[in-house]
Amino acid sequence: MATASSPSLSWSSSSRSWPTLHDRSSTPMIVAQKKAKKTRKIILKEDVSELGKKGELLEVKAGFFRNYLFPLGKAQLVTPLLLKEMRVEEERIEAEKKRVREEAEQLALLFQTVGAFKVKRKGGKGKLIFGTVTAQDLVDIIKAQLQRDVDKRIISLPEIRETGEYIAELKLHPEVTAQVRLNVYAN
Repeated sequence: MATASSPSLSWSSSSRSWPTLHDRSSTPMIVAQKKAKKTRKIILKEDVSELGKKGELLEVKAGFFRNYLFPLGKAQLVTPLLLKEMRVEEERIEAEKKRVREEAEQLALLFQTVGAFKVKRKGGKGKLIFGTVTAQDLVDIIKAQLQRDVDKRIISLPEIRETGEYIAELKLHPEVTAQVRLNVYAN
């Protein structure tokens, strides 16, 4: 039994006053915050399907990096030293591409200054020749006259079954194409 002198455990509205919503001076305002995205800047060490190619700089979720990319050795975190190394490597690659393109342009200029390559074949009736002139024939002629090795896969020739003048294209570089004239004669 409760006595009159013991404290009461019940809550009464008269004993405690709660602040109302309009009384902002005494209560701290709680504002909902957006959860911070945890991402990591990484560089791919190898091609990852649906993510990117080797050497690409990406931003991925921290868990994806920690649980998948890093344990499999497919990516590494970006550091200032790594960025500097990437820049140096890119500059070296660009310089190499420029050098290869300049060589291709010089070779194209050489082919254009030569004039026409002469090809002799056994003749048939009228202007016809026996067999055809192939890319390998042109490779052999270039090697004999200019001492240059050319891959036959870069040569595109029209079908040559008669005597006359033809133009072959050599794709020396993705941006450089040389045109070479061929004069086909019958013996």
